[in-house]
Amino acid sequence: MISLQTVILSLSVAYAVVGALLLVVLVYARLHWSLKAVAVVVTSAFYVVSFTEMRGLLGWASADRMPAAFKLLQARIVEPHSLEGDPGSIYLWVEALDEDNRPSGIPRAFRVPYDDRLADKTHAAQNEIAAGHPQGGRAADFGGGDGSLIDMVREYVTPKTILETSGGNSSTGEFNAPPAGAQGAVFTPLPPPRMPPKDEQ
Repeated sequence: MISLQTVILSLSVAYAVVGALLLVVLVYARLHWSLKAVAVVVTSAFYVVSFTEMRGLLGWASADRMPAAFKLLQARIVEPHSLEGDPGSIYLWVEALDEDNRPSGIPRAFRVPYDDRLADKTHAAQNEIAAGHPQGGRAADFGGGDGSLIDMVREYVTPKTILETSGGNSSTGEFNAPPAGAQGAVFTPLPPPRMPPKDEQ
């Protein structure tokens, strides 16, 4: 398996090569200045989009849809802070499960918008895990992910002072309220893995 450092180094070299090729085109190609300007803008936009989409490689919690079934490994609840304009988040460290409830062995962090009921359920799940009772969940209880590229860019661009702690409208860059499904089961005791049937002899 390729290490994360190798991936980052390879991507850095690739970006440098693309930048060098663009420089050669701009210097030696006999193109109209408007075409050269478009090339610069497109390449710059490509760098921004690539950086935003690769945040998961650097350990950022994802806002994408969670696995269909997962084991909750740990969670962190960040409550809203109105003075700092922080709408709050709930971070979940989960591991995907297959149809037999076997873990994949590849944990991943996810971020969902803060909600009082979801926070209470998450805290209760943390207590159960600490007591030695594994907890599981389903993506269906969380709805779809809210981590589109546009929303990620808005999160960086929108001033925190206009963020509200009571949900909001995604068209303004504010966090969306959790979906209705998040008010349901969310976390449940994790059943043991189903073992394959033994060969009859």
